[in-house]
Amino acid sequence: MKNFYQTLALVLFGLISLSFIHAYESDAQGEVEFNIRFYDRRIYYVTGNSNDDPIYVQVTITNNSPFPYRFKLADDRAFTMNIDIRTMTNRKLPEADSLIRKRTTYNQIFFREITIESRESFSFIENLRDYVRFDQSGSFRVRAFVYPELIRNTSVKPIESNYLNLSLRPVLILDSEGIPIQMDSATGAALVKQPLPPDEVVIYMITARQQSHWERYMLYLDPKTMLLEDANLSRRYYSENEAGRLTMIADFIQNLRNSFFTNDISLIPASYEILRTEYNNDKGIVSVMQKFRMQNYTELRLYRYFLEKRDNFWIITHYTTQGMGTEE
Repeated sequence: MKNFYQTLALVLFGLISLSFIHAYESDAQGEVEFNIRFYDRRIYYVTGNSNDDPIYVQVTITNNSPFPYRFKLADDRAFTMNIDIRTMTNRKLPEADSLIRKRTTYNQIFFREITIESRESFSFIENLRDYVRFDQSGSFRVRAFVYPELIRNTSVKPIESNYLNLSLRPVLILDSEGIPIQMDSATGAALVKQPLPPDEVVIYMITARQQSHWERYMLYLDPKTMLLEDANLSRRYYSENEAGRLTMIADFIQNLRNSFFTNDISLIPASYEILRTEYNNDKGIVSVMQKFRMQNYTELRLYRYFLEKRDNFWIITHYTTQGMGTEE
C-alpha cells in the first residue's frame, strides 16, 4: 500500500510539473516575437528558378518571456514555416511548384525540438523563391508564419511575423557579353544605343520624356554619376555595401521617374530649343531652353547637360538648371 501511495504521488507530481511546463510554454508563446528581414538586400528580378536570383530572408524567433519556449524545427523548413506574399491589390501569389509537390506527397517529417531560453533568439535563413512562384514584376507585401507543432498540425495557432516590402524588376535579358539589355515597353524590342552626337542624344532624351517612354529616356543617362553629384548622397553611397549602393541607385531612378526632385531633369517640357552645343573628343555640353506650361503662365528654364563619351557613345552624366523668367 505504501508503494502504491508513493507511485501515485510521483504520478501526480509529474502531472503537476507537466501542467506547469505547458502553462509556461503557453505564456511564453504569447511573448514570442517573430521577425523577418532581408538577409542581403539588393535589386531582385523576376526569374523562373530559385537558384538564379535567390531572395534570402533571415528568420528570427525571440523569446521575451521569463520561461523557456519550445517548438519543432523540421529539417525541411517548409514544414515549420510558410510564406504569404501579396500584391498591393491583395492578390496572393501562387505557391512554388516544388513546395506543392513536397507538401502533397506523404513523407516522414524529420525534426528536432528547439528550446529558446528567456531573452534569447534563434535564427535561420530561407529563400522566398522556395515558397512562392513569382509570375510578375511589381511591389509586394511579404509575411511569414511559424508553426510550433509543424504545418500539418493545425490545432496550434501559428506565430505571425512582421511585414516586408519587396520590389521585383522585370526579367533581365542579357547580350552575348552578359550585359543587361534594356527593353522598350512600347514596342517590346531591345533598346540599343546609337553613336549619336551630343545634341541628338539630348533631343532623344527630352523627346522620350515628352512621350512618356521611360526606358528610352533612361537609355543615355548615367544615374550613378548623377546621384554622386549630390554631396549628401555621395557620402551615404560610399558608406554602403554593394547591395546598399544598388538600392540607392534604384531609388534614385524611381525618384526621377516620379519627378520627385525640384527642378528635376525628368520634368516634362511643353517645348524646347537647343541653344548651343560644344564638345571635344570625350566631353560635351549642350545648352537647352525649355518651357514649362503652368496654369496661367509659361516658365522658362535654361538646362546645361554635361556628357561624356564612353565606348563610342555619348552619355549624360549630370546637368544644371537656371530659371530664366516667365512669359504669358
